[in-house]
This record gives sequence, C-alpha cells and structure tokens, in this order.
Amino acid sequence: MAMAFAVLAITITACKGGPAGAPTTRNGASTDELKLKDDKTVYGLACDGCTDSVVLLLPNDGSDPIKYNIIDATRRGKIMGQLKVGDWIGVVVNEQDPKVADMVIDLDQLKGIWCYIVMPKLKDYDSMSERLQRRIMRNMPDSIKETYLIPREYGFWMKRQWSCQSVGYMREQTSLEDESPVVYPPLGFFTAWHIWNGKLVITSGTPKFTKDNKLTVTNLTNDTCTIEYFKGDSLVLSSDGISRSYYRKNNIDDINKRAKAIAATQAKKALKDATSAQ
Repeated sequence: MAMAFAVLAITITACKGGPAGAPTTRNGASTDELKLKDDKTVYGLACDGCTDSVVLLLPNDGSDPIKYNIIDATRRGKIMGQLKVGDWIGVVVNEQDPKVADMVIDLDQLKGIWCYIVMPKLKDYDSMSERLQRRIMRNMPDSIKETYLIPREYGFWMKRQWSCQSVGYMREQTSLEDESPVVYPPLGFFTAWHIWNGKLVITSGTPKFTKDNKLTVTNLTNDTCTIEYFKGDSLVLSSDGISRSYYRKNNIDDINKRAKAIAATQAKKALKDATSAQ
C-alpha cells in the first residue's frame, strides 16, 4: 500500500493448545499462537445464534461458545462483513464489559484480492510548479497520453494462514522502462497480514532473487491501518486521516498480466523514441 501507516513491531506470541478445528498454519501453529504482541482480539468461529444484536463465538481454545452483545457495535458500523455461521471471525471485546463486543470482523470474508487504481506521473512531476504541470499536461499529444498515462491495478491478496501477496507487483525495472517519461507509484512486496485489536496489519519487505530464482525478503515492516468500512466487495482503509477505497477481484492472473503488458508497451515505445532521437 502506498499510504504511510504507523509501524508496529511484529512480535509473535506463543500460546498452548488449540482445538482441532482452529485455523492453523503450515507448521501446525494455531491462529492464537500467531497473534501479534498485545493483540487482545478473540478469534474463533461464528456459531448458530448470531443476530443483529448478539454474536456467538466458538473460541479457538475449545471452550464453550461466548455470547457478545453487539448492539452498539452494529449502530456504530463496527460489524465488518456479513457474519455467517461457520466463518472465522475476530472479536474486539469492550474493556469495561467482557460481554460486549466493540468490533467484529468476519476474517473469512476479509480474505481475498483487494485492488485500487493508480495512475503514473511524469518523472520529476512533483518538483514542478503547478503552472508547469498544467502546461505540460495541456500540451501533451493525445498519442503520448494513450501510450503512457495508463492506469494500473495495485493491491494485495490476503490468503489463508495469515499469508499475503502483492497484486500488480512488477518484479524488476528494465533499462527500457527507465527511458519512459512516466513513473508509477511504488508498490510494497507484501508477505503477511494480521489483525491487531481491530486494525489491519500488512507486512511488506524488500524482495531479493538469487541466480537460481530463490526468493528472500528483507527489511520487513508492518503497515497498520483502520478498517473504516467492509462489506461485500468494498473495503475502506485509513491512516492519519488518509483513506483509500478498495474493490474485490476474483482473479490475480489478469491483473499481473495486464501490468506486465503495460510495462512491455511502454518499453517498446521508449525504445522507439530513443532510436528516433539518435
């Protein structure tokens, strides 16, 4: 994500046990074992009996279902997703009343591919005066705009077991793309996602590919944002007063193929322009 979110230390805490039906990772750890430090969210499955006023949660520790009052949370728009029986959910419990939920998130529904549209900018665009920016855009031929000012889809894919993948990520910049007059916003290389007390935390880093094409990711950081709205195919995240709306996609292949096709088109155009200038 391009938003500048607050950075959290991603310390993993270990818990004992967990029911056989609890969400687990590839190494067998349960959801609660992979909670972020100081995360007080209660995880479990939504049980039959959930209504607009109460949610019934089967905890990951295998204990009896817990009933939470969600009247205020519903009124304040803090029920994220449309709760369905059997879905994996997270409940943020009220500090004063353990029977009241301040927020409920349907995590099974939150998983998926979320995208937003980005547009390229002219190189050094931000260093230009507004007057110069307007003049350049006004005088730019339509053919150039059609070639270079092409929108791309960026985003992330939140998967099972807290894993995450970038959407629209371009593995490397070619020398021909360096000749392009425009540049796209940077996109993080996402690796994981978590919930922290009702906030969404996405981990990203710097990818490095070895000669035998093995991947390592360094400089891991955690982007933390508030879930302002989530229902169906719409998601709104914000931080420091900056909000971004996302829409759901069903297939990642067409997004990444389109991003690569755009880059290839721009590279060919840059090569042609460079050759003509010689």
